[in-house]
Amino acid sequence: MNNIDFNYFSIILLPLHRMNKDSKIYIAGHRGLVGSAILNNLKSKGYKNIIYRTHSELDLTNTSAVAHFMEQEKPEYVFLAAAKVGGIVANNIYRADFIYDNLMIQNNIIHQSYSHGVKKLLFLGSTCIYPKNAQQPMKEEYLLTDTLEYTNEPYAIAKIAGIKMCESYNIQHGTNFISVMPTNLYGPNDNYDLKKSHVLPALMRKIYLGKALENDDWATIIKDLNQLPIEGIDGKATKESILSILSNYGIKSTKENHQTNVQVEVWGSGKPMREFLWSEDMADACVFIMENRDFSNTYDKGTKEIKNTHINIGTGIEISIKSLAEMIKDIIGFKGQIYFNTSKPDGTLRKLTDVSKLHQLGWKHKVDLKEGLIKCTNDISK
Repeated sequence: MNNIDFNYFSIILLPLHRMNKDSKIYIAGHRGLVGSAILNNLKSKGYKNIIYRTHSELDLTNTSAVAHFMEQEKPEYVFLAAAKVGGIVANNIYRADFIYDNLMIQNNIIHQSYSHGVKKLLFLGSTCIYPKNAQQPMKEEYLLTDTLEYTNEPYAIAKIAGIKMCESYNIQHGTNFISVMPTNLYGPNDNYDLKKSHVLPALMRKIYLGKALENDDWATIIKDLNQLPIEGIDGKATKESILSILSNYGIKSTKENHQTNVQVEVWGSGKPMREFLWSEDMADACVFIMENRDFSNTYDKGTKEIKNTHINIGTGIEISIKSLAEMIKDIIGFKGQIYFNTSKPDGTLRKLTDVSKLHQLGWKHKVDLKEGLIKCTNDISK
C-alpha cells in the first residue's frame, strides 16, 4: 500500500464516540479477573444497559454462535476481556489450547463487532507480547522487534494478532477498536488454583496455607480446600492426603520437638522483577479510555505507518519475586521459610511497562502494591 492510499484510509476513521449511561455495552469475559472488575466499575458509574453471557450460554470460540449473538443483541460498545489465561506452567503445557482458543475468541468478537456496527471496542492483551529481552521499561514501539519468551509464546502470538487485527480493521474499515496491554494483574475474583494461577495469587495462597499449617489450624485448611480443591483433594480428605498434596505444591511441614516447621517453595531464583497492577485500577483505566479516548488518539498523526497503537496499562513500578514473597509473608504473618527452587525456570528477568503513553492520555494508577496485597489477604481469609 502506498502512502497516498494509507493516508486515505487513516482519514476515514469514524468520528469520536462517547458512551452514555444507556448505551448497550457487552462485556466478553465478565466473570474473569478483569471482566468482573470492568462490570463493577461500569455499574458504579451508573451504566444500566450491560449485557454478558457465561461460557455455557455462549461459546466464544464458536463463530456462528457469536455471529448470532451479535445480530440478536447489537451492542454499541464491547469490552473484549475474555481469554484463556494461566501461569507459566499452564502456558507451557497447554500450548495448542492457548493459541487456538485465544485466536478464535478474538477473531470472532472483533470481526462480528465490525460486521454489526459496534461503535467502539476495547481489546485486552498482555505485556507478554514484548520480546523476551526487550529494553526496559518496555515501550509500545518495542513490539515485534525480537523473539518472544518461549514458555508463553503461543499466548503472546495470539495477543499480537489481536492488536494487529484491531489496527487493520481500523485502517481498512474505519472502525474504532483500541488495544490495551495490562501488566500483571491481581485483585478480587483472582484465580487461586495452584496449577493454573499466576505468581502473585499462587504465592498468596501457598503462604496463607503455610501459616495455617504452622499454627496447626486445620479448620482454615479444610475451609480453603472445600472452597477450591487441589487436584480433587478437598477438606474431606484425610490429613495425610492433604499434607501430601500440599507438599507436592511446595508447602511442606516437618515436626521437630513438638513444633511444626513449614517451608514454602517458590519457583526460580526470586531475582526476576515484576510489575503488578490492582485489577480494579485496570478496570478504571479501561472505562476511562472507552469514555474519553478513540483509536485516533493512539498514534502520531504525522506517521506514514500506523502501528504500535496499543496502550500499556501498568504502574511503571517493579519488584523482585523474592521481595514480593517476603512482603506477602509479612502481611500474612507467616513465620516459616521461603525456599527458592532454582531448578525451576525464572521466565523473563524483567517485564516493566513504560506507561508514558497512558499518562499522556490522562490516567494513572491509584492503588499501590502493599495496599492491594492487604486487600487480597482480607479476601482470601473470608
